[in-house]
Amino acid sequence: MSVFYSVENVPVHDVLLMPTRELALSCPRGDIGLGFCPSCGFISNVLYAPSPHQYSSGYESTQAFSPTFSAFARKLATDLIARYDLHDKDIIEIGCGMGEFLLLLCELGPNRGIGFDPAYLDGRVESPALERVTFVKDLYSDAYAHLHADFICCKMTLEHISDTGAFVRMVRQNIGEEGKPTVFFQVPDVMRILRELAFWDIYYEHCSYFSRGSLARLFQCCGFEVLRLWKAYDDQYLMLAARPAGAAAGRDSAGNELQALSRAVERFAANVRSTIDTWRLRLDRARQRGERVALWGGSSKAVAFAATLGLGEEIAQVVDINPQRQGTFLPGSGHEIVAPLALQENPPDVVIAMNPIYRAEIAAELQRLGVPSRLLTVHDGDAV
Repeated sequence: MSVFYSVENVPVHDVLLMPTRELALSCPRGDIGLGFCPSCGFISNVLYAPSPHQYSSGYESTQAFSPTFSAFARKLATDLIARYDLHDKDIIEIGCGMGEFLLLLCELGPNRGIGFDPAYLDGRVESPALERVTFVKDLYSDAYAHLHADFICCKMTLEHISDTGAFVRMVRQNIGEEGKPTVFFQVPDVMRILRELAFWDIYYEHCSYFSRGSLARLFQCCGFEVLRLWKAYDDQYLMLAARPAGAAAGRDSAGNELQALSRAVERFAANVRSTIDTWRLRLDRARQRGERVALWGGSSKAVAFAATLGLGEEIAQVVDINPQRQGTFLPGSGHEIVAPLALQENPPDVVIAMNPIYRAEIAAELQRLGVPSRLLTVHDGDAV
């Protein structure tokens, strides 16, 4: 693999809650070296070591407090139920978080479910389907091969796994030769990250990155037939539906995109440093002018943004609508994460939305609070 992007000394945790600034500043760190395989299109952090990770009850990754995200999740659940006839079925979710999506599938079906996640916390989510769902506070493994389902779901988890081949083969082996469940996986789309020079979307916890072609090849090589590949959520998410097949499923259903992916990697490598330098310059000038800048979104993107740019006093506040994050501190930089209401007391001059899809939602909240800050997104580095 050819390494095309490197960042040193970044936090190994992005959404693990840091209750004190001291813990946030002293959190474990690692290095990123993104490597690209020109044969299959897989991109991964070749410097990744899984040992420092703590997928525990302090791991706070939910996006369910956002109305924008909640509407997307409900539509996705409704579409999956209709397309794959998920009515009175058994569902397994790998990496279920707090269980919001699994419970949604079981409510709307109605269905029965088993969710796996060591970070799951009892009592966080209320649902009429709770009595039909079991949560296992453990990583999914071959120890659970005896559990069978009609539908296996895995959202925003595969990118956290370094040996993706071993993991997908394990899922296939657990299904066995008689089972024919549909499997559904959702991951970030690396082509968007490369195209947008989105260095804030590259962080240590994400050690594996997929395009349409590389994701399809992975599942085909591991004994699945790819049924459907599509993008959603402003093309941020790449989604795959597949079912068990023979030892190999034949042709690449995503087509040959290796040339386009290779060009995107080359363009990213040639231009991302300029984007990083532009952001550093603009934020430093804003600080020199006495302007206060706040980041909206106190999780992975903000951690990567601050760590890559080496931000300290350039950022006055970090805001998040998730009450669980409020009062904690951003891993690596140590910025305190506050509620939106805190902006009323001392409004920042500029608010930067870490995810552009939430711009309208954030604008409405700033207007409701009477906060006159100028709202930008991470795509607006030249406008700071």
